[in-house]
Amino acid sequence: MFGVTILGNNSALPAYDRHPTAQIVTIGDQLILIDCGEGTQTQLAKYKIRRSKINHILISHLHGDHYFGLPGLITSMGLLGRQNDLHLYAPAALENIIQLQLKAGSTDLPFQLHFHALENFENILIDDPKFSVKLFPVEHRIPCWGFIIKEKRMPRKINKEAVIAYHIPAAYYEALQKGEDYTNKEGTVIANELLTNPNKPAKSYAYCADTRYTPENAIVCEGASLLYHETTYLQNCEHKALVRYHSTTIQAATFAAKAQVKKLIIGHFSSKYEQLEEFLKETQPIFPNTDLAIEGVTYLV
Repeated sequence: MFGVTILGNNSALPAYDRHPTAQIVTIGDQLILIDCGEGTQTQLAKYKIRRSKINHILISHLHGDHYFGLPGLITSMGLLGRQNDLHLYAPAALENIIQLQLKAGSTDLPFQLHFHALENFENILIDDPKFSVKLFPVEHRIPCWGFIIKEKRMPRKINKEAVIAYHIPAAYYEALQKGEDYTNKEGTVIANELLTNPNKPAKSYAYCADTRYTPENAIVCEGASLLYHETTYLQNCEHKALVRYHSTTIQAATFAAKAQVKKLIIGHFSSKYEQLEEFLKETQPIFPNTDLAIEGVTYLV
């Protein structure tokens, strides 16, 4: 499965039973936590997401509504006896913050915490056999990054009936998936097209963290299967969004249309709004395939 579960969809102030930003990306058997606002632990428990399955945490920037839940989560992982390594990708200053809090509490973690400063990466953040994570800068009041998580797929899929009929050894399947032909013991070349079918294109999830409307980043997110774009304000607050380095409904929808993504989810709602229906009324005329990022809902990529 490749999906995104929303744990928090609000901006800085928790309100109306909405929580600060946090998301879980499930890709195969891996869980990736993106941002970790206050209440993330509670949300993980509420939606029955196993903390022990989280091996990678991405923090977009150092505003509190995106990381204040992290020290507690890390400490709880230790209290629960975690043994697996944990990889944290975040702005460089967060390392000292975390270490200071652990030191102040005389906390010794039973697992290895690997800190990766985002400033040290130009593009590829994680290169796993099954997926990759890229980062890109967005325009906010402090250094801030977005992320693109993309699954890895072989170019070709094995045609089971064909490989059996041609007596192809299973050990050669990976080469076939890469597009290679097969030569049997008699020296006969069997074309790859006879043994495989084209694979589906790899899916991707683009996460645009807190940001002003930045149309040039549409190229970076182009063709994403699912895009999350912050939409802090309705369009009548466009000036407020500009001076506070945030985006409006119209801007998020326009960005999605420029990027030609398949689906858009919007979040990071200002606490000035109790009801959210107007957000869809403003975005959907420009980009119809838009949903609100609702807490507890998993959006398939």
